[in-house]
Amino acid sequence: MKKFNLPKKTCPICNFPFSWRKKWEKNWDNVVYCSRKCRGLSKKKL
Repeated sequence: MKKFNLPKKTCPICNFPFSWRKKWEKNWDNVVYCSRKCRGLSKKKL
């Protein structure tokens, strides 16, 4: 993939737009948060 054609998502916690990464290649559909910090904050809100 070219860098300008990468899929993007928006983090529901910080509203930061983040792009596809090679390490997320196999589970991009399951990626919701931009970082571990945001994933941790989401659990605190519950």
